[in-house]
Amino acid sequence: MTSEKPPLPADGQRDESEAGLEVEQVALEAARDGWDSKVEYFLAQVGFSVGLGNVWRFPYLCHQNGGGAFILLYVLLMGLVGVPLFFLELAAGQSIRQGSIGVWRHISPKLVGIGYSSCVVCFFVALYYNVIIGWSIFYLGSSFQYPLPWENCPTEGNDTVKECAASSPTAYFWYRKALDITDSIDETGEFNPIITGCLLAAWVIVGLAMYKGIKSTGKVMYFSSVFPYVVLLCFLIRGVTLDGASEGIKFMFYPRLEIWADVQVWRQAATQVFFALGLGFGSVIAYSSYNPRNNNCHRDAFTVSGVNFMTSVLATLVVFAVLGFRAKTIATECVKRNVKAVLEAMSSTPLPDLLINASDVESITLNEYEDWYMIQGQQLNIAGYNITACSLEDELKQGVEGTGLAFIAFTEAMTLFPGSPFWSALFFLMLLNLGLSTMFGTMAGILTPLTDTFKTLRNHKLLFTACSCVVGFLIGLTFTQRCGNYFVTMFDDYSATLPLIIVVIFQTISVAWVYGADRFLEDLKRMLDRPVPVVYKYLWKYVCPAAMLGLLGASLLKMILERPTYTAWNREKASKENLPYPDWALAVLSALIIVAFLPVPIGYIHFLLLERLGQSPADAEAGYVPCATTDIDLTPLGTLPPSGDDPNSFPPLLHENHGSCLQNGHIEHFESSSEL
Repeated sequence: MTSEKPPLPADGQRDESEAGLEVEQVALEAARDGWDSKVEYFLAQVGFSVGLGNVWRFPYLCHQNGGGAFILLYVLLMGLVGVPLFFLELAAGQSIRQGSIGVWRHISPKLVGIGYSSCVVCFFVALYYNVIIGWSIFYLGSSFQYPLPWENCPTEGNDTVKECAASSPTAYFWYRKALDITDSIDETGEFNPIITGCLLAAWVIVGLAMYKGIKSTGKVMYFSSVFPYVVLLCFLIRGVTLDGASEGIKFMFYPRLEIWADVQVWRQAATQVFFALGLGFGSVIAYSSYNPRNNNCHRDAFTVSGVNFMTSVLATLVVFAVLGFRAKTIATECVKRNVKAVLEAMSSTPLPDLLINASDVESITLNEYEDWYMIQGQQLNIAGYNITACSLEDELKQGVEGTGLAFIAFTEAMTLFPGSPFWSALFFLMLLNLGLSTMFGTMAGILTPLTDTFKTLRNHKLLFTACSCVVGFLIGLTFTQRCGNYFVTMFDDYSATLPLIIVVIFQTISVAWVYGADRFLEDLKRMLDRPVPVVYKYLWKYVCPAAMLGLLGASLLKMILERPTYTAWNREKASKENLPYPDWALAVLSALIIVAFLPVPIGYIHFLLLERLGQSPADAEAGYVPCATTDIDLTPLGTLPPSGDDPNSFPPLLHENHGSCLQNGHIEHFESSSEL
C-alpha cells in the first residue's frame, strides 16, 4: 500500500528540492501565520487538552474505579496509546503544515473524509460546550452576592419551598433557578432567557478571541491557560487545611487493584486518555501546523501529556480535599442531629444506658458514633425518631461527576467556606477559562482546515469566523430550552465518542499502513534532525490500532446491550432518576453518530468517482501540496528549484510549494519561478 507515494529522495535531492522556494513564494499567497513564541503554542496545546473533564470527570473515574489503581491503569494506557497517537498528530500537522483536511488528503486523497469528520465532530462539541461555558458565566455572575443564592432554601410565605426542602439548596438552585428543567426530554418547555443571554455572551467571547486566528488566540492563552492553575493551587492550599481533607484524599488514592479485572474500567480509562489529549478533533493538528518545521514535537508530546496528567491529579487532590471536608461536615451534623434526638427521647421514654457521652455531643467523634450505632444505636426503637448511621465513608462513596460535581456538590462545599462568595467566584472563573481554552482549540479544529482548503474562506477569515459563531449560537438555542440539559448530555455522550474513535483508527492506519510507518519515521528524522525511536513503528502499526478497535468494540457492545439512558430531575420527588431515551431521541443520537462519520466513506467514494472520470489518482496524490507554508528562515538560497514536473524530486511530507497549490479542493498550478 505504501507504493502509492513516490519514494523518498536522497539527501542531495532533498537539498535541491528545498532550494529556491523563497523565490517561488512570490507567486503564492502570504506565508502561513505562525506562533509569536513557543510559549504561546505550548499554552494553546495545554489549554486545549486540559479542560473541564480534568476537573469533573477524571476525579469521578478515580473515585468509582479503584482510586490509585485507576491512576496506574491510566498512566499505562497514556504511555502505550495516548502519547504515541498525540505525537503522530503533532508530527503530521507540523510536517505538512495544514489543518486536518489537508493533512489526510496529503497522506492519501482516499482518506480526505477523515479531516471533514473531525470538523463535524468539532462543530457538534462546540455547540454544547459553549452552553456549559454559558452556565459558568451565569454562576460566576451569581457569585457576587452574600449569602450565595444557593446557600439557603427560598420560602413561600412561612414555609420552605417543598422541592428545595426535599433535596438541597444547591440542587434546587441548579435544577430550578438555573435550568428550570423539565421532568423529561419529551417535555421541551420554553427558552430560558437568562441562559440564552449567557450563551450569547460565551459566543461573543469566543468570536472576539478568534477573530485574528492564532494571533489573537495566542495572546488570550496567557490568561485562560495559566489562571486555572493559580486557582487550583489556591484551592489546594485552602483545601488541605480543612477538617476532613485528609480523609477525602486518603479515600481517593487508596488502591483497589481488583478493578483491573473489569473490562469496563479499561474502557473508561482508555476513553479518558482519548479525550484528555483531544485526539481526533483536528485541533492538535491545527495548532501544530503553525509551528516552524524544526520544532521538537516529540518533546512536546511528552511535555503536554505530562502536564495534562499532573493537572488531572492536582484537580483530583483539590476535589477530594474539598469533598472530604463536605462529607465530614455532613456526617458531623448527622451525629449532632441523632444524638439530640436521643436526648429528647430520653426525657419522655425510658432507654437503656447509652454507651456514649450524649451530654457532650461536641466530644463525640465520627468513629465513636459509628461504633455506638453498630452496637447499640440501630437497636433502639424510638417512636417518632429515626436514628440513622452517620458514615464519612458513605458520604464519600456518593460519587458525582460533570455538572453534578461542579454545580451541586462543589458549590455546596463552598458555602461552608468563610468568605464563600470569593471562593465561588474564583471557582467559576476557573471553569470559564478552562472551558474557553478548550473551546478555542475546538474552533481551530473547524476554522483552520476549512480556511486552508477553500480559498474563498481563507480570503474572508473574519467573516467566516463571525458567521461560524452566529450559526453556533442559533443552533445552540436548542440547549437553552428547559429540557436543554438533556440534549447536552446526549451530545456529550454520543456525538463525539464513537465518531472520534473511528477517526483516530483511520488516522493511525493511514499513517502506519497506507503511508508507511518506516517512511513516516524517516520523514520525522529529516524534519527533527534526530532519529525517532523505532518503538513508535510498532506502537502505531499494532498496539494503537488494536487498543482503539478494542475501545470501539467495547463502546458498541455497551450501546447495543444496554439501552441508552439519561439522568432526569423529577420535580415532584425532588430527586434524580434514570430514564431511557425515547425512540425519537435514539434516532437523533444515531443520526449524530452517522453524520459525524459519514464524510469518511463519502470522501472515499468521491475519490473513486474522480478516478473513474479520468483523473489520475497518482497525480492527485503526488500533486497535492500545502499552500503558503514556507518557513522563510529555513529556506536555503542560491540554488534553483527542481522541475515541477518530477514529483519524485520532493520528499512526501517535507516538501513545500513546488508550483502547485490546493485551492477550493482542486489543484491550481502557477508559473515556475524561472518565468516570474
